[in-house]
Amino acid sequence: MKAIQFIGKGQPLLADISEPRDLPSGHVLIKIRASGLCHTDIDVLHGRYGSGAFPVVPGHEFAGEIKAVADGVTNFKIGDRVVVDPNLPCGTCAACMKGLTNLCTDLKAYGVTQDGGFGEFCAVHCDQIHPVGNLSFDVAALAEPLACALNGIGAAGFGPGATPPSEVVIFGAGPIGLLLALSLKSRGTKNVTMADLNDSRLEFAAGLGLQVARSEPEFLASRRRDFDFVADATGVPSVVQDMIQLVADGGTALLFGVCPPDATVSIHPFEVFRRQLKIVGSHSLNRNIPEAIAMLETDDGSMAKLVSHRLPLEEMLKFFLAKPSDPATMKIQFVSK
Repeated sequence: MKAIQFIGKGQPLLADISEPRDLPSGHVLIKIRASGLCHTDIDVLHGRYGSGAFPVVPGHEFAGEIKAVADGVTNFKIGDRVVVDPNLPCGTCAACMKGLTNLCTDLKAYGVTQDGGFGEFCAVHCDQIHPVGNLSFDVAALAEPLACALNGIGAAGFGPGATPPSEVVIFGAGPIGLLLALSLKSRGTKNVTMADLNDSRLEFAAGLGLQVARSEPEFLASRRRDFDFVADATGVPSVVQDMIQLVADGGTALLFGVCPPDATVSIHPFEVFRRQLKIVGSHSLNRNIPEAIAMLETDDGSMAKLVSHRLPLEEMLKFFLAKPSDPATMKIQFVSK
């Protein structure tokens, strides 16, 4: 079968590899119908942080149709339409025992340490798949990044049943920042501002009904202590440092974007103490796929607009070698019939 394969750090190619056969017990064979590109695919497999296993087929945001089932699979059948939770925690370490499976000390994942969604087929354990009903496959493939956003919102204290923040600013109007914003809107937050320096992205965000602002010094100076919840979705250390001044007394700052592992920022601990600020982090998803599917099922179509490119596999390779140059690019997906 055709697949994109990393044969080593930073070495992706379009390859002919064997289709998964002789499925292990408890596994299903999925015909990939949509698989989204994430910067994690690129950063980890290029060796910028974390660790992958090589050779490996990337792709951890994917949905498709079950084509075969192995023994031990009782809750799914051939023809079922499903999306994958890529995280494979050990289940026995201290983090797993606390329910923090995303922080597993031996965390593995489809698309990182096991073959993932940028091929024609993928073998997946039945515990890692969820039915998607009538969702289109391209929308269903958004469940994984949306689940990451929901995990971040939950880590910040605004999960299901919590009072939503009233004033929010999110730095970085890319796909994941917009998923954070749209999730908060879905939860009841009325005022969500997207801050970015890219005019086309700000225009796109405004078209989704979000407030927008250029993240320039004037904006930072004019909105000090104005927001109950401030989130970074850029992974730029200077943005993380500057955003703290926008957090209202008693408010929360979320470090969601992936900063370089060796980066540092300067924060005044007295200010955190005196203003009772909460600074939280978020990593990946933690069994949030069902919640994400439910949100996608009730979405008004805004989240589907985040998919800007639906491409055949052959056209995906270039995006593993270089970042898109077009600032209007949002979520890029491999799609197949």
